[in-house]
Amino acid sequence: MLAATPAPLTGLLLSGGGARAAYQVGVLQALAQLQRAALGAAATRRAGNPFSIITGTSAGAINAAALACGADDFDLSVRRIAQAWRQLRPEQVYRTDPLTLLDAPGRWRMLLGLARLLARWRRRQPRSLLDNAPLAALLAQLVPLSRLPSLMAAGHLRALAVTASSYNSGEHVTFYQSATTMRPWVRSQRQAVPTAISHAHLLASAAIPFVFPAAAIGHGDRLEYFGDGSMRQSAPISAAIHLGAERIMVIGAGRVREPHDPAAPNTYGGEPSLAQIAGHALSSIFLDALAVDVERARRINHTLSLIPPPERHRTALRPLRLLEIAPSQRIDAIAARHIHALPGVIRRAFGHANGHADDPGTAAQASALASYLLFDAGFTRELMALGRADALARRDEALEFFGWCG
Repeated sequence: MLAATPAPLTGLLLSGGGARAAYQVGVLQALAQLQRAALGAAATRRAGNPFSIITGTSAGAINAAALACGADDFDLSVRRIAQAWRQLRPEQVYRTDPLTLLDAPGRWRMLLGLARLLARWRRRQPRSLLDNAPLAALLAQLVPLSRLPSLMAAGHLRALAVTASSYNSGEHVTFYQSATTMRPWVRSQRQAVPTAISHAHLLASAAIPFVFPAAAIGHGDRLEYFGDGSMRQSAPISAAIHLGAERIMVIGAGRVREPHDPAAPNTYGGEPSLAQIAGHALSSIFLDALAVDVERARRINHTLSLIPPPERHRTALRPLRLLEIAPSQRIDAIAARHIHALPGVIRRAFGHANGHADDPGTAAQASALASYLLFDAGFTRELMALGRADALARRDEALEFFGWCG
């Protein structure tokens, strides 16, 4: 009697993008729906979490960790994450009280003007534009990391990895926790560190540059300060590969091949606003590396397919199966419809005169930057609906990828 062929190890990669990460939750909702429909409720519970290896960056790291902490019940875990994103408010992520939300240009002028006084009184300089202290409280509720060791011991999860960028060394660091001992890897300007994942790692990975403060993490024999993991991330897929994934589902936060649309947000003529420049910079940080890495993986797959099998076994490279799902619509355009939901002084910082967002040109210029900070239920629900629709449109591919088609 022939032994059953073990299923390949499946990895999940959730990219960065601030509030854009709500899209990922919609895709996961659709995936849970497809699993229930294909296998039935009882078989779904027995099958459990479809991902042995979960990796994430920035806000994707928070979603990844939350999903990993519920690896013994994938369906329930997705419902809990979705509930949190459906009810999200800006004050759950960053402080929105009047003192914190002084007019942003005015805040910087005040801080510069009182620099000496502040240095004497508080012994520190301004660390960021916004204070994300409320996010720490949200993580305590949403991500019970204390469950990870028992989940890994029971075989529900093989590894969790989150990435961050060190402001001290300039290196890109992947922190990972695994069920078995795995040798860390080192590449040019990036390295992996085995550790027990903490909320500090998640705060560091999601610390959008300039917007949120860096997080201090013990690294080696010293304390280092880390920021958003999307910075200097040249190979987002690599962590899942190093941890043993043979097939990987990639959920992005931006359109992979964005067609030119003269009527789209941020294509208005004239000199760009500060918000438009900042949005362009963040999009370069969050969105570009993943698209390049996916293209690289596909080129390697194609090259390997041209090599005769006997010769192929002599190389360390192996074909990598990918299922990539990314937004079919411009998230900037969706954000432009929800800018009014941002706290008023943040809208003014984006260039909205007197806090109004009625001018379509002004809203369009600010939409890219706003899309990373719109932690508002109206925006996140629309992104989740888009994620569900995009994933269900790829139903046959997903069923075949996971082996749920008979």
